[in-house]
Amino acid sequence: MPVVLDVEHVSVSFGPHRVLDDVNFQVESGSSLAIIGPNGAGKTVLFKALIDALPHEGTVRWAPGTRLGYVPQKLDIERDLPVSGNDFLRAKAAVSHAADGEVARVLQLVDLRPEVAAQTIGTLSGGQFQRLLIAFALMGRPTVVLFDEPTAGVDESAEEGIYVLLQRLQKEHDLTLFLISHELNLVYRYADRVLCLSRRLACFGPPVEILTTERLRELYGPHVQFHLHDHDDAEL
Repeated sequence: MPVVLDVEHVSVSFGPHRVLDDVNFQVESGSSLAIIGPNGAGKTVLFKALIDALPHEGTVRWAPGTRLGYVPQKLDIERDLPVSGNDFLRAKAAVSHAADGEVARVLQLVDLRPEVAAQTIGTLSGGQFQRLLIAFALMGRPTVVLFDEPTAGVDESAEEGIYVLLQRLQKEHDLTLFLISHELNLVYRYADRVLCLSRRLACFGPPVEILTTERLRELYGPHVQFHLHDHDDAEL
């Protein structure tokens, strides 16, 4: 598969504090990359460097014609505003000069019913609001979508449904997905590659090679227990 992203020797510093140090990896078009690591390891910082929202050293090279969609971990919008899901998407459509019918298209893609989208965003469940954010990112028909913790604020029972949705969108629309996640059992099942970040090291490879007890103890500390079951499930 062609390479959609080539990252070479990327480092990010805030004053004297180096958050990322010499990170290198490639991502193939149509694949999914999960970025894992303890809090403070620089996962969100890496995302912002990839979309050129933070200054960085090194090279971030996207393939020509790449269109990016981004879902941040925290959205700067008050959930108690009298704004419906439709209003939220129409605002994005206006800014991006989207074609007529784009709001209806992305709502259908994320399985969000019209009557749900008509509600104010403060009344939506965590799962419904997360689907709204995914719809927001899909406007403009991106080829690459970056999700910073796609199941943040979602009930445990609905977490896997979000990953199933993302996998379906990836396959049906040939998307390349980047996911920051702490849900290692879901990462194991749904990611093609894993990038591990910590203050001491970075490692990259397929889940079966990266999500091992030994490697995760290097990242998270010696008390981590990671179990891989016969049905290819995993627990941390």
